Amino acid sequence: RQARSIMATKTMLLRKVALSSPTAQHFLLVRYLSATGCMAQRDSWLNKLLVRKIEPTKESHSRMLSDKETIFELQTHNLKPGNGSAYLKNYEEYVKGVADKFADQSVHPELQGSWTVAVGDQDQCVHLWKYAGGYGAIDAANKLYASDPDLSKLIQDRNPYLRQRSNQFLLPFSFWPPVSPREGGNIYEIRSYFLKPGTMIEWGNNWSRAIHFRQANNEAFGGFFSQVGRLYNVHHIWCYKSMADRKENRESAWRKPGWDEVVAYTVPLIEEYYSRILLPNSFSPTN
Repeated sequence: RQARSIMATKTMLLRKVALSSPTAQHFLLVRYLSATGCMAQRDSWLNKLLVRKIEPTKESHSRMLSDKETIFELQTHNLKPGNGSAYLKNYEEYVKGVADKFADQSVHPELQGSWTVAVGDQDQCVHLWKYAGGYGAIDAANKLYASDPDLSKLIQDRNPYLRQRSNQFLLPFSFWPPVSPREGGNIYEIRSYFLKPGTMIEWGNNWSRAIHFRQANNEAFGGFFSQVGRLYNVHHIWCYKSMADRKENRESAWRKPGWDEVVAYTVPLIEEYYSRILLPNSFSPTN
């Protein structure tokens, strides 16, 4: 029975190799060759793989991966060069305006972080908002955004500074620590992954283990997956004291047994990914 199971798994891997990208093929071939040489080992890669087997489920992926009625909005604003100072002054006024307008409301959108990209897409700002209360809170907030003349004017005044903008509604991964303010002049990194459709559960299954390798220095700021906007998109936000601190923390993960295995399992799930280094804006609640 075990031999038949191994052969079936090897056949499945070979089919995946044929259909995968070159990067994925590399990792899948490593797994296949490992199977042919380690069939007799009790703690072989196959035993570890079967632990992560994803069974069919009638639950939605979002319900399985996130247990909170909290939605985050990630706003990405690309600025016209030379307009950074005016834009940030406008956005700071907007943040204060939102806090004032919603002070007496049951819905309270909260800015969790506001950053300017230092490495990556230049002339870009990223803002993370939190809505407690699910989509009902977002509906109520959108009505106030549209009807309030002061907020509407700030948005209109901001538009000339922009060359492009986009947003997403995200759910937080339940196994990540909750977003909390940081102090001390940090830098942040947002790593954005675009996954192959149908692989979100497998990603979450692996990262529920992987997050434990990255907790020693409280570097995990937030982990999210998209619900509205571009789908199968994951964002991991990390907090570091400096670029040198980032280097040390990332290298220390590779020294921990099991981290390399997580990378090997998750890389084949990715179609595209990129990293940006972020600097907190002066009005950001986390710095």
